[in-house]
Amino acid sequence: MVLNRGAADQDYIIEQVVQLFQCRVLWSEGRPCLEYSSLEELDKVTEYVKAKFDIDMFDVFFTAVESLPLDD
Repeated sequence: MVLNRGAADQDYIIEQVVQLFQCRVLWSEGRPCLEYSSLEELDKVTEYVKAKFDIDMFDVFFTAVESLPLDD
């Protein structure tokens, strides 16, 4: 089921993405930025947002950045 853009606000979409995927949302100057762990995960998030909400992921997130590896 695709939701109309007016039916799903940005906060709801962000909440759904964070619940379904291994990612975090960072905030920069009040704008949400997606932090993802792999390009495959980013592709899955992009496809999910398009399929479920019929909008581009970058209409929801200001930008997307890959997570930095943890230092040992």
